[in-house]
Amino acid sequence: MSAVAQTVSRSKAGGRPQGLRLLLNNRLAAAGLVVLALMIAAALAAPLLPLADPNATAPADRLLRPLSEGHLLGTDALGRDILSRLVWGARVSLAVGISATVIAAFVGSLIGLVAGYAGGRTDNLLMRGIDMVMAFPYILLALAIVAVLGPGLLNALYAIAVINVPFFARNIRGITLGLSRREFVDAARLSGKSHLKILTTEILPNVLPVIVITMSTTIGWMILETAGLSFLGLGAQPPQADLGSMLGEGRKILFNAPHVSIIPGVAIFLLVMSINLVGDGIRDVLDPRLRSGALTRPVARTAIELDDEEGPSSRTSGGNLLDVAGLRTEFRIGPTVHEAVGGVDLHLAGAECLGIVGESGSGKSVTAMSIMGLVPTPPGRITGGAITLKDEDLLAASDERIRQLRGGAVSHVFQDPLATLHPLFTVGDQIAEAITAHQPASRSQAWKKAEELLRLVRISNPAQRLDAYPHELSGGMRQRVSIAMALANDADVLIADEPTTALDVTVQAQVLALMNKLRREKNASILFITHDFGVVSAICDRVAVMYAGKIVETGRTSEILAAPAHPYTRKLIDCVPVLGEPERRLDAIEGLPPPVSDLPQGCAFAPRCPIAQPECRAQAVELAPLGKERAARCLYPLTHTTGVSADG
Repeated sequence: MSAVAQTVSRSKAGGRPQGLRLLLNNRLAAAGLVVLALMIAAALAAPLLPLADPNATAPADRLLRPLSEGHLLGTDALGRDILSRLVWGARVSLAVGISATVIAAFVGSLIGLVAGYAGGRTDNLLMRGIDMVMAFPYILLALAIVAVLGPGLLNALYAIAVINVPFFARNIRGITLGLSRREFVDAARLSGKSHLKILTTEILPNVLPVIVITMSTTIGWMILETAGLSFLGLGAQPPQADLGSMLGEGRKILFNAPHVSIIPGVAIFLLVMSINLVGDGIRDVLDPRLRSGALTRPVARTAIELDDEEGPSSRTSGGNLLDVAGLRTEFRIGPTVHEAVGGVDLHLAGAECLGIVGESGSGKSVTAMSIMGLVPTPPGRITGGAITLKDEDLLAASDERIRQLRGGAVSHVFQDPLATLHPLFTVGDQIAEAITAHQPASRSQAWKKAEELLRLVRISNPAQRLDAYPHELSGGMRQRVSIAMALANDADVLIADEPTTALDVTVQAQVLALMNKLRREKNASILFITHDFGVVSAICDRVAVMYAGKIVETGRTSEILAAPAHPYTRKLIDCVPVLGEPERRLDAIEGLPPPVSDLPQGCAFAPRCPIAQPECRAQAVELAPLGKERAARCLYPLTHTTGVSADG
């Protein structure tokens, strides 16, 4: 079966995996779930199981060893069957632990929600009360509560619930405090919603996953704390059994009959450990960044899984500064494979600016991030092709070598500098860090060079700006700081991922002019990603147009703007307004790009193409040369010989 057919079959196998499936993919969580399910099932079925009376004493059968006849786990000092007491005791411990968790979660979350949302005096009053509870060691506070209320399992439940209320209150209050200042809450206030309505419909749904996760990870502690009180004789009272009281009864005869205390101790360990493992698994499943079919966090470099059947010719360098040949990058989300980059060929010469143009989702950013292995894994993987920088194979390079090249030989400028600059450090510290990470420079030397870089990117008063935080700068100045960081180590390749999209037109023109000037002064090559042909015309020497993860046309910028060969390129150019031509019609591209998880068999643009023919949908279309440095992925390029003019 071909690679394309395999991709299609995998893509159609199913959608995003469900929570249970993701949980089972985590082996530790799955093992904990099995153990916990067995223990809960046994506890719930205790009245139906053929077990002896857990409270029936038999002095003649006292301290029987495990595997004795009629007593699988032996008997205790009073001749009571340990297996029966263990099952019934686990039933009691689970009931108390879960009940205490629910009470603590309800009361603590309610306090946290009200305190975080109301703020002011209400927040101070509630939180100072919580601080008073937290001022006492929690186990001593639990002992004090039980001492006041009297020994007993129900009183132990109340004590354990009370001492855990601050844990929930503090966590939920912090999250609510941040949510109450978000824009969607302000919009709800402006719509006239009451405070109660905002709390229940706007904030609570966002806090609820945190409450669930916190509950799943604290039930184990609740059971341990209840067992501790019972161990001290303050919880379950004879003849009632729970795991803690069984452990306490066995300590007196630990040396003579160790099994009496070891068995409930192992049961407590298995119960608490399984609950904690399941809680960790639930936390990971509810994390949207990890819902990728593999419960592992993103690694420092994109996983590389090259197809061994790939020919060696696709991995050879073309003698340029940067060569990308047959690059394929996939996102595997459960059984579905999203072919974000489906075989891209690019080359970048010295001091050249190559523009990558296309609609959102066409694969531009993934292509650029694949070069230095910045696509997160999971779910991203590089599955084919070759990337060479100055004849060095980047896909075969070690992780340490890639770390050295990042920010040194290859630098990135991203779209939103406020998100990429650290909010807690000054811009001077961040630029200096970029310098010292790759150069043997002292702090004073790095600081001096940082000032020179700010002056180079045309920031006024650079010495004063070094002490400014990102939020104190305008959007254009923040973007200039990002460019300065990218130029800190005289990078050979500068990858600019839509660096002007969020800027106004005046600042955009200034940034473009600055990058073009620095490219010539620093002799650096630029890989410029954008969706705007107007930006391309201002800075790029060549352009590559991407659609559905593939290059559909490439060539000199002037040639493509004058006579585009691919219908998609023609449509993109038609969307750009031209000064002095107010009557010019701006045509939108009809339809939507195909999902990269289910690409059509033939030309991906065929469903939206005005000149598509049946053969366009029947077969894959290769990138065919149309002249020197010119190629298009089209069976019927826009030429006069096909009867369709370049003007459409």
